[in-house]
Amino acid sequence: MKKILLLGLPLIVSLSAYALEPAFSKDSVDYKYGMRLDINKIVNITSPADVCGPTPVEMTYLDSKGAEHVLHYSVMGTGCTN
Repeated sequence: MKKILLLGLPLIVSLSAYALEPAFSKDSVDYKYGMRLDINKIVNITSPADVCGPTPVEMTYLDSKGAEHVLHYSVMGTGCTN
């Protein structure tokens, strides 16, 4: 029984870590410090993960010409407590 548990535990941990990875769009851009953004209207922002530390989010927005863009950036997760 202990052998089954020891063999199954890494599988469960790896699957749960895989589930936490965000699934971002292919056409999205990573934000870089100093990047000029032409944001006219924000369409959607994904929710940050429930972790204590930086976590990626995705923002979909429209520029002044009406073109849609998708941007990745990091925010502090919601899992931290005081």
